[in-house]
Amino acid sequence: MSTFKSQVKPLSERFLNNRVGMLKLVKQLRDLETRAIKASNKRRSIFEKRGQIAPHDRIAHLLDPGMPFLRLHTLSNYLFEDSNPETSIPGASVICGIGFIKGVRCMIWVDDSGIRAGSYTPTTVSTGLSIQSIARRQKLPLVHLVESAGANLMEFTVENWVEAGALFRNLAQLSAAGIPSLTVLHGPSTAGGAYMPGLSDFVVGVKENGLAALGGVALVHSATGEVAKERELGGSEMHANVSGLVEYLAENDAHGLSIARDIIGRLQWNKNLHLPHRIATKEPLLSSEELVGIVSINYKDPFDIREVITRIVDASEFDEFKPRYGCATICLHASIMGFSCGIIANNGPIDPFGATKAAQFFQLCDQTELPLIFLHNTTGYLVGTESERAGMIKHGAKMIQAVSNIRIPKISMIIGASFGAGNYGMCGAAYEPDFLFAWPNAATNVMGGEQAAKTMTQVAESIATRKGKKVDRSALVKQEKFITDYFIRQQDAFYTAGRNLVHSVIDPRDSRRVLGFALETCSEAAIRKCQANSYGVARF
Repeated sequence: MSTFKSQVKPLSERFLNNRVGMLKLVKQLRDLETRAIKASNKRRSIFEKRGQIAPHDRIAHLLDPGMPFLRLHTLSNYLFEDSNPETSIPGASVICGIGFIKGVRCMIWVDDSGIRAGSYTPTTVSTGLSIQSIARRQKLPLVHLVESAGANLMEFTVENWVEAGALFRNLAQLSAAGIPSLTVLHGPSTAGGAYMPGLSDFVVGVKENGLAALGGVALVHSATGEVAKERELGGSEMHANVSGLVEYLAENDAHGLSIARDIIGRLQWNKNLHLPHRIATKEPLLSSEELVGIVSINYKDPFDIREVITRIVDASEFDEFKPRYGCATICLHASIMGFSCGIIANNGPIDPFGATKAAQFFQLCDQTELPLIFLHNTTGYLVGTESERAGMIKHGAKMIQAVSNIRIPKISMIIGASFGAGNYGMCGAAYEPDFLFAWPNAATNVMGGEQAAKTMTQVAESIATRKGKKVDRSALVKQEKFITDYFIRQQDAFYTAGRNLVHSVIDPRDSRRVLGFALETCSEAAIRKCQANSYGVARF
């Protein structure tokens, strides 16, 4: 392994300006996450009156103290339902992530009933589908703390209802795959939401507050004329004594969470888990604190991606693959937190040589079962006469072929630009990476805003020339500004995270820790054997 000689000057004007800009974005990220917590905690007194634990506190009762918890989708729904950045509340009424219960790595899904009683937002379903998909790939028991008013009928859309059916299908498939799911029924779960406990392998119901019913009392009365009593209709006590939906009846929230911990502990989920050999972990020689000063918040400002890599990988050591060929595409071998891996990164556009090198590197990593990390910093595949004649399309296609078909864990992190087909070749969201993270300065789009605007200007000029009309320059100036602003707004990391196009936006300084956690999760999944069935466990 070779050690990279850093050229970064932490006291330079460039570094300090970058640092100020990046830290401002990190603060924006933390402020948005705090906004959701504050909104949820406004109803804390209501939970206390009902003898309940507030949603964010339930996580603390559930998880092992002192163990890491990787939050996911904290910005879901941001700028999606409410386009005002000053009032939009992120989180999609869900608190989710990967944490440890009795030493078992689990996917945690908590309905944030402190916000609109936990009713679904337009992105709650896609958030649930995302974490279920991760749980399936990584063989993680799924623990769902349920208390939700369900769909908001005033904002109902038929497509959201159809898509929500996949949440229940996924629970059935998790069970059939031998991956257990557990529901703690803290509050109501009605209509389609009743199938959340119905399709879980284990259900803990909390007395007096837990409720599951296909139709609540209002719907029952409107549909049948029956005047039902809520607790008799679907209370946890009834389901424990009569219907058999609830296996364990808890006295209160704390007791329910304690039962959930005991259930996970009894699974013996780690009994045959023998992790593969990990090399001795050595911290990077250079500080991760410097990551906030290396990369500009403007993706047009160049930097050497090796400066980032050397502050993430063990001992700041790595071996480059074909360093003199396709030089803007960096392929190398290294280790992170003791896990050997391949890393592909960009120092600009991907040219035909870089695409060819990447395709070969992907296949070599697949051949040796090395996890592959993608560090995005590219404006896409190189365009122009020279690159087209050099076979950019066919070589880019080879790279996309390779990334689409390799069988190893794929972890993506967008740290700069991720534009055009370069996003595809670098395992963007559509290529289903095991994990996809972004720095708060990340820019993701089909192309830059200015390029899109100038392209449409040229189209308008060509049409005017063909028709023999005079070009309206003032109208084109207005059009260029509109298109530029429109594209820039959509490429923003907070905007794309609001639409669940990444799993999480992270502080750059956490990159090594987050990548190490992801690699460890994938490593466990690779060696874990599940007892699959041809169907999910049925409740009798």
